Amino acid sequence: MTELVLARAQMAMLFAFHILFAVAGMGMPVLMVIAEGAHLRTGHPVYAELARRWAKGTSVLFAVGAVSGTVLSFELGLLWPGFMEFAGGVIGLPFALEGFAFFTEAIFLGIYLYGWDRVSPRLHLASGILVAIGGILSGVFVVTANAWMNSPAGFTLVDGRPVDVSPLAAMLNPASATETIHMVLAAFAASGFAVAGIHAFLLLKDRENLFHRKALEIALAVGGVAAVLQPLSGDMNARFVARNQPVKLAALEGQFETRRGAPLRIGGIPDVASRTTRYAIEIPKGLSLLAHHDPDARVQGLAAFPRDEWPNPVPVHLAFQGMVAGGTAMALLSLAAALRSWKKRENLFSRRFLLAVALCGPVGLLCVEAGWGVTEMGRQPWAIRGVMRTAEAVTPVGGLLLPFAFFSLLYLGLGAATIWLLRREFATSPYFPPGDEGVALPVPEGRE
Repeated sequence: MTELVLARAQMAMLFAFHILFAVAGMGMPVLMVIAEGAHLRTGHPVYAELARRWAKGTSVLFAVGAVSGTVLSFELGLLWPGFMEFAGGVIGLPFALEGFAFFTEAIFLGIYLYGWDRVSPRLHLASGILVAIGGILSGVFVVTANAWMNSPAGFTLVDGRPVDVSPLAAMLNPASATETIHMVLAAFAASGFAVAGIHAFLLLKDRENLFHRKALEIALAVGGVAAVLQPLSGDMNARFVARNQPVKLAALEGQFETRRGAPLRIGGIPDVASRTTRYAIEIPKGLSLLAHHDPDARVQGLAAFPRDEWPNPVPVHLAFQGMVAGGTAMALLSLAAALRSWKKRENLFSRRFLLAVALCGPVGLLCVEAGWGVTEMGRQPWAIRGVMRTAEAVTPVGGLLLPFAFFSLLYLGLGAATIWLLRREFATSPYFPPGDEGVALPVPEGRE
């Protein structure tokens, strides 16, 4: 294995682990704030208990995310010194702002966790809102840096060096709006469905517990709204990619030849040797319509670009198909939930629907992983599109197999510890009978 492959594999592993906690840091505070707001509005203790429980989960995930994010920032400099030397002065602003957002989230999370009954209810809710804002902004600033890698701006390239640098223009690059909107919605959808899936699973064993019912309603509302809006964001992204990264679009869709009225492919496996996408279901003119809003628009294929500038179409296409399939499933389930709730609220708690929500719980997180795979693999062979190749950015230092193995084991242990902490914290659930307006009752036997 070359050092480039090992460096890319190590960054992929670190990103794949950390992004789950980054997503939770954006979505979970929103859930706890909504729950506490409902408590202040209704006075029902079930919402206060939900806010407390979700705040504890947020704190565990935040702590692990802080550790994994710190390691990731060091590895960015150690593995990719060529990239950091070129890009540090150009795209440093969003990383600095992300640090401020992170500390804002950390400070007010401390106030939120330890401020129950110590500060006024409104001030306590305000601290939770600031936790949510800090988490969202933290993710947004990091995504603008990634967007810059896909759409570099804010500098002039002279003799291979960036001059006339404008950090603000770099942060607000052409791809930043579409990528940040897409990521925020993805975080809300993934967090909402993950939490809804857990409570749906618990409701399958305890369908009368108001605690899980209210939790399901809040989580499914947040995740469902985001999942329904996500296809609109996806359309914005697709049209941007079609205009600015046509080779990436070709890899996403398994489009090898340039043609007008290009079909949209569902499924299939790209075959580079024969330059076809086998086993795909083709919708005539669908790709031209979606990418350019014109069924007869010309779509460039991979063959229109130099072979050494192709992303690998096989993993890119498969990851993209998985992301779209998962997103579609969540959007359809969300619409079904809205329809069921509109007809009769009790329909949300039928056994069949709860099973569907429970099965769909991890789908959002898998979609996030697939989406980042599409973003990163679809940009290859460039670290900074059109400016610096990934091979030019990697460290010249050898021996990367040992740190790759070390960090893989470290993150495996960190993940196991996180699961253990969460299971220990939430091993039992409080029991609120339907319609109960008092405090939680002791957990009846068989409801643990």
